[in-house]
Amino acid sequence: MSLFSVNAVLILSTDDRSRILTKYYAAPHAPPNSTTHSGANPYPTVKEQKAFEKGLLEKTNKQTSDIILYDGRVVVFKMEGDVMMYVVGGGEENEILLFGVILALRDSLSILLKNSTDKRTLIENYDLVSLAIDEIVDDGIILEVDPVVVASRVSRPPAQDMTAVKGMDFSEQGVMNLLEFGKNKLAERMRQM
Repeated sequence: MSLFSVNAVLILSTDDRSRILTKYYAAPHAPPNSTTHSGANPYPTVKEQKAFEKGLLEKTNKQTSDIILYDGRVVVFKMEGDVMMYVVGGGEENEILLFGVILALRDSLSILLKNSTDKRTLIENYDLVSLAIDEIVDDGIILEVDPVVVASRVSRPPAQDMTAVKGMDFSEQGVMNLLEFGKNKLAERMRQM
């Protein structure tokens, strides 16, 4: 038994069959030159990865279920708009656990992208998508499956930037005060010349 349970997280386009975001994981302490243990990455090269993704898209394109066994791996998937999201685990992995990961990914992206999970929006917000996946899965280990927690961690502004902003008044009156202050300083400088 191992904490390592996810082999890959894939987001692929269904219209042109292109990769939007793919992350393949290998167990950090794997036996050398072994591709049979549960944490092994069976697709080490980009060519093998693309072949796997192409076959996966063809197999799942007209599926009605959300879980399949493909190439000896448990694959759970969800379709959102024109993209297909996949979570790939080992052949002996718990399907319910992997399904929780795909639901967390779908729901956290829905929160972050305001229910607009399509190819264009995912590409425009690639940083948020990548961070969300990293919050859910780290090196193949599932960290968090609550979409609200994931979305709050990804969208939270850095704490050091917020301390400088706390004392500022951004209301209309505050901006007017700032403008008046600037005018006075400029007039003062002009009189000194």
